[in-house]
Amino acid sequence: MNRFKKGIWMAAAALVLLASGAVSAAQIEMTMYYPIAVGGKPYELINGLIGEFEAQNPDIKVKAVYYGNYDDTRTKCLAAVKAGEKVQMSVLFSIDIFDLIDADVILPWEEVVQTDADRAWLKGFYPALMANSMADGKTYGIPFQRSTIVMYYNKDAFREAGLDPEKPPATWDELVSMGKKLVKRDAGGQVTRWGLSIPSTGYPYWMFQCLAIENGMELMNKTGDEVYFNHPDVVAALQFWHDMAYKHEIMSKGSTDWGTLRQQFLGGATAMMWHTTGNLTPVRDGAKFDFGVAMLPANKRRGSPTGGGNFYIFKNTTPEEQAAVLKFVKFMTSPVNSAKWSIGTGYVATTPAAYETDLLKNYVAEFPAAVVARDQFEYAVAEFSTHETARVKKFLDDAIQSVLSGNATPQQALDQAQQGADRILRRYR
Repeated sequence: MNRFKKGIWMAAAALVLLASGAVSAAQIEMTMYYPIAVGGKPYELINGLIGEFEAQNPDIKVKAVYYGNYDDTRTKCLAAVKAGEKVQMSVLFSIDIFDLIDADVILPWEEVVQTDADRAWLKGFYPALMANSMADGKTYGIPFQRSTIVMYYNKDAFREAGLDPEKPPATWDELVSMGKKLVKRDAGGQVTRWGLSIPSTGYPYWMFQCLAIENGMELMNKTGDEVYFNHPDVVAALQFWHDMAYKHEIMSKGSTDWGTLRQQFLGGATAMMWHTTGNLTPVRDGAKFDFGVAMLPANKRRGSPTGGGNFYIFKNTTPEEQAAVLKFVKFMTSPVNSAKWSIGTGYVATTPAAYETDLLKNYVAEFPAAVVARDQFEYAVAEFSTHETARVKKFLDDAIQSVLSGNATPQQALDQAQQGADRILRRYR
């Protein structure tokens, strides 16, 4: 067969295949960066949802690029965007909002939605989650992988200590008094079970926000250009964290690792832990004992920061790509899919409509702990976020570590953190 005839034959064969539906070329290909390690339940769920979306929308293909934690994902994603690679959307930290706006790489969703139904969808998320999703009256992030910090506790340990397993501590005073009863020592006086553990690596600023809020203070203003690290109520909150280890002796001194704390709790090394609700499903699946989940205890008030990731859409997208991204994000945040994601991971479903689905109603009836994080929205505030967030929160993280390790007083450490943050943020005021 000569080259000309062969070309005609191949073209005809391709037309036949297309006509029969055997070949389907995607009209739109999209890349999404996502902050989870490859493997595990979240990875499986995301890939499953992407598969469902592509089956319903054969003209759109979604390539998910996974990069582990939020910081690594942001770095890799922005490097790709700045290099001119086509990245249409990402799930990135909700606290990245000011930095992404300052970098001029994301669009407000008001420029993407087209219909009244789209605009109604945009207003359908929990207000507490929108605090880290909006700036200057515009919506830049769509809540998806979101959380609050909750208290997990070992009900069997409560019973052993003579405490009511249905009444976890509701105040700081109760936290200390119950924590003392829950500490367990061996014959040699060595602690085999702590009363409480709060992780101080990974996201120390986030865990500390809980204590500051509960003591009546938010750490930053809404425009992200001012922080209140050395306010007396904030100093007192850090003093309390220090005292729980050094004075009340209900928790270990020094650092408590974020990544291994869940296993310590499951292994019985601590009776209570503060951690993300994103751990709810792994705790449920791994606990060999009766456990409970509660809102965080109050001092002047209850409170937890929200946390987690939002969908962002990038500016270097065509109108056709924007329409495809909108269709995909609406699919992912639909009530049923939000319910599937919440059940499979422990993260909060981000809309009231999700909790009205039979899927989530039945799950909550069987496992009431699933709504604790959602119910805490009533007391929740925005996670710590400013301009140049990474640099600013580094000052706070270092202050927390120096106090918990016994190398500085809360006042000294937070004064120094305030000075460092002010040097950065002054230019944004």
